[in-house]
Amino acid sequence: MKSIKHLSKYVPHIYFTAIIVYWFLDIRNNEGASPYLILLLVTPFIWQLIKPNRVVNIILGSLFICLSFYLVLAYLSDVIKITEVSANTSAFLIIGGLFVLSNLMMSIWMFINGIKAKS
Repeated sequence: MKSIKHLSKYVPHIYFTAIIVYWFLDIRNNEGASPYLILLLVTPFIWQLIKPNRVVNIILGSLFICLSFYLVLAYLSDVIKITEVSANTSAFLIIGGLFVLSNLMMSIWMFINGIKAKS
């Protein structure tokens, strides 16, 4: 049980690393552009996995909380503009809502881990 509790503080970093890598692969496969600058976004998360730092954790958490609130507002504005619900629209509503909520939850989790850390 202690190892699960110890490893649970890394879940938000692994989540955001996976999202950034997925974003990189999606852009590279679909648009053919050179999206390698996107991989620079994963650097602080990998650094936190290798050598955790309380201050970096708090900064990343607060930054991603702000970005997640912006994402919630963008999602809500898109939902308000939807007039008829089809199969594609309902898939967008479900998957997009889960993505928005999980981003917000992971950001808050990362911020709380930074506050609780013993550095």
